Amino acid sequence: MPKINRPRRGSLAYSPRKRAKSPVPKYQSWPQYSGEPKLMGFAGYKVGMTHIVMVDDHKYSPTEGKELMVPVTVVEVPKMLVAAVRFYTSDTYGKRPLSEIWAENLKHELGRRINLPKKAQWAKAKEEIEKRIESGEVVEVYALMYTQPDLITGVPKKVPDLMEVKVAGGTISEQFVYATSLLGKDIKVNDVVEPGSYADITAITTGKGTQGPVKRWGIMLRKRKHSRGGKKRHIGCLGPWNPHHVRWQVPQMGQMGYQQRTEFNKRVLKIGENGADITPNGGFLHYGEIRNNYVLIKGSVPGPAKRLIRIRPAIRLGEHVVRSPVIEYTSVQSKQG
Repeated sequence: MPKINRPRRGSLAYSPRKRAKSPVPKYQSWPQYSGEPKLMGFAGYKVGMTHIVMVDDHKYSPTEGKELMVPVTVVEVPKMLVAAVRFYTSDTYGKRPLSEIWAENLKHELGRRINLPKKAQWAKAKEEIEKRIESGEVVEVYALMYTQPDLITGVPKKVPDLMEVKVAGGTISEQFVYATSLLGKDIKVNDVVEPGSYADITAITTGKGTQGPVKRWGIMLRKRKHSRGGKKRHIGCLGPWNPHHVRWQVPQMGQMGYQQRTEFNKRVLKIGENGADITPNGGFLHYGEIRNNYVLIKGSVPGPAKRLIRIRPAIRLGEHVVRSPVIEYTSVQSKQG
């Protein structure tokens, strides 16, 4: 008898495949960094895709030194603001928030997202945190940053997206001084990544609603004799008699898409300030024109247009020399068809 080998259809990773709780992705880990204190994340809004012509600068590449056409994703990244600094402590149950220091000059649009503190007692909170840092209670420092979608014409909303960004590098005392100095100030994407560097891109994927097992898991269509009644897109069997229940590995219908995904080691090719240099004739499909700073990321990123995109320095990269890309041409041809 021949050996029968039939790999299962579809990956069981990320199971159960539920809808994301929030359109704002969350990071559970951050890259190691030992330099001066620095913010380890930024956020923007996905615009669309275009292509550029650049010189291949990868060493030992067969096309090294030659011009290549590269697809890129455009992400609009207006300045972000630091609303607060949050301090974490650690006990037998793990890390938990210890205290916060809020900025005094918060934008009123942030009040649409959360209840703003009526009065920030800056001096009292700073004195209390300094004592806890000296005693060793504070183990991590995070900045609460929020976006400014009201500056973007392509995203039809004014409510900011609020998120935690880790402050890394230096000692806890140095992180405290650095983070508190940023309260209420503008942060640019250049403060987090630079052209030529690698980053991790996280977003919520495009939601496709409830789908059947053929589209969701990639199972085969049932044959003519096995699909009496026209049910070709059903699975042939829910499982064996024993165990006497339907196992979670059986491909069934359910939610597809709208789940958090991270793409590692995506190269940042350009950080631009003038959106007119990249906006095609007639604007980007489903988005419009770019009016703020933008980032060109090599390849595709998760999610549809207007989706919030979080950018984090690469966590799996290892040693790498940052090479500044040489871009010869950027396509601004109309995307209308």
